[in-house]
Amino acid sequence: MSRVNAFAVVLYLVGCNAASRAETTPFGSTSVGVTAGDPTSTTSAPSSPTTMTSAGDVSTSADASTSTTFEPAASGSSGSALPDFGDVAPIGCQGKVDVIFAISTQYTMEFAQTRLLAAFPEFAQALEEELEGFDLHVLVTDSSYTWSMDDCSLCQDPADCDPNGVPDLCGATIDECDYTLGAGETFGSEIGSSGRRCKLAGGRRYITSEEPDLPAAFDCIARVGWGSASPQPFDSVLAALDHPLIETGVELNGPGGCNEGFLRDDALLLVVVIQDTYDQDSLGGPYQWTKALYAVKGGDEDAVFALVITTDVDISPSLCSPGKPPVQSTNRLRLFAEDYIKHGNVESICAPSYGEFLKETAAELTALCDQFVPK
Repeated sequence: MSRVNAFAVVLYLVGCNAASRAETTPFGSTSVGVTAGDPTSTTSAPSSPTTMTSAGDVSTSADASTSTTFEPAASGSSGSALPDFGDVAPIGCQGKVDVIFAISTQYTMEFAQTRLLAAFPEFAQALEEELEGFDLHVLVTDSSYTWSMDDCSLCQDPADCDPNGVPDLCGATIDECDYTLGAGETFGSEIGSSGRRCKLAGGRRYITSEEPDLPAAFDCIARVGWGSASPQPFDSVLAALDHPLIETGVELNGPGGCNEGFLRDDALLLVVVIQDTYDQDSLGGPYQWTKALYAVKGGDEDAVFALVITTDVDISPSLCSPGKPPVQSTNRLRLFAEDYIKHGNVESICAPSYGEFLKETAAELTALCDQFVPK
């Protein structure tokens, strides 16, 4: 058979197959609506009284899984198989992964930030070995919308700020993005922070594979310090991805935006939350967070992975409270990672090292990358 005739037959068969599926598959939208007002939301919500316990700074707000209005039973953790592409191999992610680290700046986070910084080089190496192409975007948010340097001696570079200046700006040149929730962190100002403006390749607020020294760049932007406002990790993550639960009209990824170009349609999305207390302040709850993340990727549940490193005082055995009974309250971060997001892990923030968590995440991303079909 000639090449022309063979090509015609292929086109005929593809057309028949597409027609057959069009006749048997109901039309459905991949867009996902998300709403605020989850009864498991923040301590600031007047309709959801919350009390604090003395163990681990945790919340006793209602369990998100008990709500019949805003928290339907999770379906993402059903363990459904990845789609069957038949004889046609999927395009894959081509090594492209967009990574957001939401790092708490609470006073108790010194130990956790130190372990994260120590583990990141293992993570970067594992990704480079596992992912063919290795094309990363890495953005850090400190999960708040504040910037202040209360002690000018924290300034580490006189070119960026004045060690003998006047708090709370200390002579630093600050732009609107430094105050914007979800904008990439490039100037840590708290105790233990980098205390200077991180100069990233291309003048971006996130790391790309153009960065000559990836671990050094991450050490600068992820050294956010401790002693800032109460963290809002999911408010910050969803704002960074232009899918906040309450519309703000601000587009961070669009032209001229603080995170311009960070989010790519043809990349997997990895969200890493590191917080040693419960998330009591983000709007919504695990269901809304999950649906919003899926909406970012056009409804593709296999394009999103989440790693949560948080307190384990709510389970037994506990590394954070060894020998003590679990605290009887709901950790919404654990609920999100274990019961809602399809591809997610939750680990103890009190583990002596985070290297294994991150290397396991790299391996799981590789499997998702192989099956990824860009939207």
